[in-house]
Amino acid sequence: MLHMADLELVNRLAAADHHLAVFGVARPDGSVHASVVNAGVMDDPVDGSPGGAAVVGGGARKLALVRTAGRATLVFKDGWEWAAVSGPVRLVGPDDGSDLGLDVPETIRSVFRAAGGSHGDWAEFDRVMAEERRCAVFVRADSVSTNAGSG
Repeated sequence: MLHMADLELVNRLAAADHHLAVFGVARPDGSVHASVVNAGVMDDPVDGSPGGAAVVGGGARKLALVRTAGRATLVFKDGWEWAAVSGPVRLVGPDDGSDLGLDVPETIRSVFRAAGGSHGDWAEFDRVMAEERRCAVFVRADSVSTNAGSG
């Protein structure tokens, strides 16, 4: 069962390491595709469920894989302490989630800010995100695993 203290830990770890996280998603052969992304703690914009989120490039292999797998994991760390948020995903971008009634540029901006980002020209930011077909990926925190307190 998810406890809010789990996501408080995730948020602390994210902030401690520039909001860098390992994004993991299963490949069709069962192996794991992993890469580093900027991510943060953020509630799902549709149902409010707690979790993590990242903005992913439209042509990224991880986006194609998550569309198929429907699940992902974000691992945040600070030194040797880590926490992993795993669960089903919700995609919001120019090619995903158009039926959700969300403002795609604002949703992507919100994820970018939750991942520690800021920008001086949001109109330019929106233009680049749309041009690159970037997508907000929300990972519902069905489980949070951690090594906190194990030392």
